[in-house]
Amino acid sequence: GPPRIADKVIHRQSVRLGRTIKLLCPVEGDPPPLTMWMKDGRTIHSGWTRFRILQQGLKIKEVESDDAGTYICKATNGFGSTNVNYTLIVIDDASSGKDSQVPEGSNGEYEDHSGKQWARPRFTQPAKMRRRVIARPVGSSIRLKCVASGNPRPDITWLKDNKPLTPQEIGENKKKKWTLNLKNLKPEDSGKYTCRVFNKVGEINATYKVEVIQRTRSKPILTGTHPVNTTVDYGGTTSFQCKVRSDVKPVIQWLKRVEYGTESKYNSTIDVGGQKFVVLPTGEVWSRPDGSYLNKLMITRAKEEDAGMYICLGANTMGYSFRSAFLTVLP
Repeated sequence: GPPRIADKVIHRQSVRLGRTIKLLCPVEGDPPPLTMWMKDGRTIHSGWTRFRILQQGLKIKEVESDDAGTYICKATNGFGSTNVNYTLIVIDDASSGKDSQVPEGSNGEYEDHSGKQWARPRFTQPAKMRRRVIARPVGSSIRLKCVASGNPRPDITWLKDNKPLTPQEIGENKKKKWTLNLKNLKPEDSGKYTCRVFNKVGEINATYKVEVIQRTRSKPILTGTHPVNTTVDYGGTTSFQCKVRSDVKPVIQWLKRVEYGTESKYNSTIDVGGQKFVVLPTGEVWSRPDGSYLNKLMITRAKEEDAGMYICLGANTMGYSFRSAFLTVLP
């Protein structure tokens, strides 16, 4: 029958800024339903980098204040669909001020004998600090952020390769107190940049590694290990993914090897490395903050003829690269 909710759901969920939360989707049905998640009416997909759709639900890492809102898990099978709704509230201790009377030592806040509340510094936008190794071409610019709160309001100093930067190098402008702007990058700007944030209660720091690269146009490179060999049950769903680094947006295309003797089934095939392949319909190419591009090939309701060799091909005007992986379909 249609999917049904199998467990009690707490529809109002709250999470502290910067933490991780899991929203469960306890639905069952026969056949087992497919689930998709939406936030404020928009479908959540793999381009939402801090969001992971898991078997049991939705995981959000390093929560930001904008993550507050309405979440819906929609579960669908051939008989119908059902929704699980959540309202997510994001708690920001820094702005809740006096309400957060927290016992000494729990998170660096305490009161002195006059009742004044002190708090050691903490980074308030950890999600904007996730990428600690940053590669940029010569001539481009970069912003390093270390936004923090604390009481008393903390100060910040910046170091490059453990030596303090001068006010000229920092280009002091008070409005952007927590940001280091590096413009018109040169190779000698490569190095380790550290922000030290401190007040009388404590100190925190964070280090970014900056690599300035001489520009050379080159063919795309497939990075990471994808696509990887995959096994799926008959009728099941799986995916291959492909991550391509390229100076310009590449074309990413998925191909499947034509098994010997079945060429006549396809109206057009192409040759790669002396073997015949058929071109598969390809979804959207996502660009990621690190300058790479991502594409996913979904295989739903897997059949025996879906088994075989798949190739991810990344191409730009300078050339192409490819990598193969095998799909095994279990009976």
